[in-house]
Order: sequence, then C-alpha cells, then structure tokens
Amino acid sequence: MEPLTVAFGDRLKAVAMQVPEDAPLDTVLELMQIPHPRPVLVLIGGASQISASDQQLLRSLFVQVLAPLAQTLNAVVVDGGTDAGIMRMMGRARIRTRGTFPLLGVAPVGLVALPDQPLPNTDAAYLEPHHTHFLMIPGAQWGAESEWIARLATAIAQDEPSVTLLINGGEVSWLDTRENVEEGRPVIAIAGSGRTADVLATALEGKITDERAHRIVKSGLLQAIHLRSPKHLTQVIEQILSR
Repeated sequence: MEPLTVAFGDRLKAVAMQVPEDAPLDTVLELMQIPHPRPVLVLIGGASQISASDQQLLRSLFVQVLAPLAQTLNAVVVDGGTDAGIMRMMGRARIRTRGTFPLLGVAPVGLVALPDQPLPNTDAAYLEPHHTHFLMIPGAQWGAESEWIARLATAIAQDEPSVTLLINGGEVSWLDTRENVEEGRPVIAIAGSGRTADVLATALEGKITDERAHRIVKSGLLQAIHLRSPKHLTQVIEQILSR
C-alpha cells in the first residue's frame, strides 16, 4: 500500500491509495495522513429525481450549512468520492467556502477512473476533483464501499463524535444507512430530499412502506429533519459533533 498524488488540473491535487481487503484501518489513515481522532460527518445518498428548486436548496445546504460546519467543528467529511450528486456538491462547497477540512472519498477500485483515464465500464464514474483524499477499496459493484465508509468514519473519530447525513438516495443508501447504524452512529434523514431519505423519514412517523426501515427505526439512531429547515439541521449537527 502506497499513497500517490492525483493531479486534476487547475492546481487541484489529492492523495489516493488502493487497499486490499484486509488493510488495517489505522495504517491506512497514517499512510494517507488523514488527521484523527476528529469529529466525522458521513454523507450518504444521492441527488436523483430531485426538482430544480430542491436541487438549489440542496446546493445552498452544502454551501451555507455543511461545509461551514465541517470547517468550524474541525471535522473530517467522508463520502463516496465520485463526481456526481451530493459528493460533487460537497466538493464544490468546500472550494467555494475556502474550506480546509479533509474530504475523503471512498469508492470501489473497479468503478472509478483517475483523471485522463477512460472509465472502466458503463457503471463507472470519475473522482470528484475537489476532494483531498481518495481510498480505492476492493470491488466492482456499488455498495462494496458501504462497510468501508462506515468503519473508516469510526476509525477516524475514535472517541470523537460522528454523524451520518442521508440525502435522497437509492438502493445502495439502504446498505449505507444500515452499516452506519451498526457502527452505532446517529443518522439524520433529510426529509423532502426524496427516495430513501423520505421513506425513512415517513417510517419515523409510523408509516413503514419498506420492511428494511423497521430495523433502522428500531435502533433509535434515526431522526429526520426537513430540507427546508437548515437552521434546525445546523443546531442538531452542532449538538452531536460538539459533544
């Protein structure tokens, strides 16, 4: 395992490393020079099937709430690292707010491409150029990264607090949510953002439309905050990550 520097152009660079299945997480963090222990914000979900007006609300949420909070709370942000959806929004918000917090993307090696490389298949994606670190884990299917994201967040936080934010999201987001709950991490579903987040927000009200929601709700780790309540979201994240 050796980290390498990835250049994206416009003087944007990131540290990237490919790891085997049995890689010790402490060693990974040391080699990649990811600061720890630190508070951690985990981002899961997507941004599909969202109206143009709600897309704008989401972008504002990243620029006005999430990136500034990560900076103020000295947190590490962990997400899927590809140049799409909420991961793209997080990367761009970090640059727009001139953030210096570490932004770690975790993705299956068989589904991502470095700059100037062709995509390996039609399901693959490019890395988001404003992240600071990328961990390429074994696998060639989306969802292979879910357990890694959850475990890495725990390894980075150690005794510091961490929280997971679920925005929108599809099938893989169910796995992401379950893995974070199994790590004992609180999950905030952004109601009004669509798809998985809305299904879980509705389940908290007793209206379960997907059996997978039972276990997540029963954990007691799930809460929902509406997309149009950024002040409330700010207060809750600050409360959790400032413990």
